[in-house]
Amino acid sequence: MKEYKYTINGNKYNVTIGDIEENIAHVEVNGTPYTVEMEKAPAAPKKVVRPVVAAAPAAAAAPEPAKVSRPAAGGKSGIKSPLPGVILQVKVNVGDQVTKGQVLMVLEAMKMENNILSDKDGKVAAINVSKGDSILEGTDLIVIE
Repeated sequence: MKEYKYTINGNKYNVTIGDIEENIAHVEVNGTPYTVEMEKAPAAPKKVVRPVVAAAPAAAAAPEPAKVSRPAAGGKSGIKSPLPGVILQVKVNVGDQVTKGQVLMVLEAMKMENNILSDKDGKVAAINVSKGDSILEGTDLIVIE
């Protein structure tokens, strides 16, 4: 049971919220009981959050270009997210040729847009995220071979 005190247009109201069952709330306003039917919230779209493999602590300074995991024997390398955030743009497609320093995608983190850059020349082998995805620091974003 929760109690609230409101003043609306100079009138004072003591509101007590009792039981809430699904979308029906039992409310008392200045001693008068009411049954309140609330609108059911629309089902929220499901966001895909990819798990973090190994996250390093976030740096206090400006973020560096994307961190890269390098395999021991050349070949493919994955670009990881330097910060948690939301993917705003994916600027390449699987199969595209990319050059070192090319912008691959844009990540919004802490209300700033961060360019995710290619760490080497190569071909995009896989894109693991889509526009609008919420991601965590260390999430594999793109694989370049």
